[in-house]
Amino acid sequence: MSGATSKGDASSIWTPANIVTCVRVAAVPLWLLVAEMSPVAGLGSGWSLGVFLFFVALSLTDKLDGYLARSRNEVTTFGKFLDPIADKLVVVVALCFLLERGEVSSWVLLVIVAREFLVSGLRMVVASSGTVIAASSLGKGKTAVTMVAISALLLAMALPTGGAAEAFELLGQVLMVAAVVLTAWSGIDYFVKAWSYVVGER
Repeated sequence: MSGATSKGDASSIWTPANIVTCVRVAAVPLWLLVAEMSPVAGLGSGWSLGVFLFFVALSLTDKLDGYLARSRNEVTTFGKFLDPIADKLVVVVALCFLLERGEVSSWVLLVIVAREFLVSGLRMVVASSGTVIAASSLGKGKTAVTMVAISALLLAMALPTGGAAEAFELLGQVLMVAAVVLTAWSGIDYFVKAWSYVVGER
């Protein structure tokens, strides 16, 4: 992830990693526009396959900006701020599209969005005490599983009706259930870690 060694020079935030993150944020509404133009699932089309590949590219850029920031020793505060927002935008917008197409339940979106609101609020409370609770492996794992689940469902929508489409649909639904469980679990884990700050014991 992009993340903190800016010296206050405004131009210093425009590192390659931060540029990739900004492009990812700007590409999210473009992806949604392209996705909304895709045909009904089960027909199979090059356009729908392009929607799938576009999403995969958006997902992988998270690894790219993180690699660039670390390898070039250009971790910035701006990157730390924007990178998590980019991740959430990619996931939430894709889930909204899948909800519209009837591929996921509204409960999936509720759990994932509620967790993000909760954790963001807790981070502000903890940060006010001058402490940072590092992202856990659970949090990273739920993001990875969620993106793979979305990718599987998008690929199922891009394939003609048949065995392959049904297999990816089943895989996507199973992984989405796992993503919801990990999302709830990681939210509870973060809440437990932050509880002492919430009740004012630290």
